[in-house]
Amino acid sequence: MHRPRRVAVLCTAMFVVAVAAKSSLTQEPPPPVAPAPPAQGTSSSKPGKTTYSHKNDFVIRGTVFNDKALSAPGAQLRIRRVQEKKFRWETYTNSRGEFAVRVPQGSDYEMVVRAKGFVEQTRNIDAKSGANEERMVFRLELAAGEKK
Repeated sequence: MHRPRRVAVLCTAMFVVAVAAKSSLTQEPPPPVAPAPPAQGTSSSKPGKTTYSHKNDFVIRGTVFNDKALSAPGAQLRIRRVQEKKFRWETYTNSRGEFAVRVPQGSDYEMVVRAKGFVEQTRNIDAKSGANEERMVFRLELAAGEKK
């Protein structure tokens, strides 16, 4: 009784293998892919599009601490050029109170740090000096009427 079942299973398996082998022989291999040309400066594959190089950027790094000298996670940092009214860059501190923002060199910037329950702080940053990076430390002060 088990012999006919085994024969049926073997025949089915052989049929599946034969069909798979035949289909793999009839398929054409995919055409070779030509390597992409290397990127050159500001050119791109799409006309009118330019790529941005970060080699001339100015990096602002720092840490924000609260009034008890503990890190202040989630503090908001907004940056704008001194002559502008609109803030162009915004970020928040990570769980260790650290932040890093990349801005173009050649301008003076204003950074505003805000955190709930603390006084807003503003600092000016000179990104024209030729340096590539500035490190900052903010120590937040309790706002008037807040508990210590």
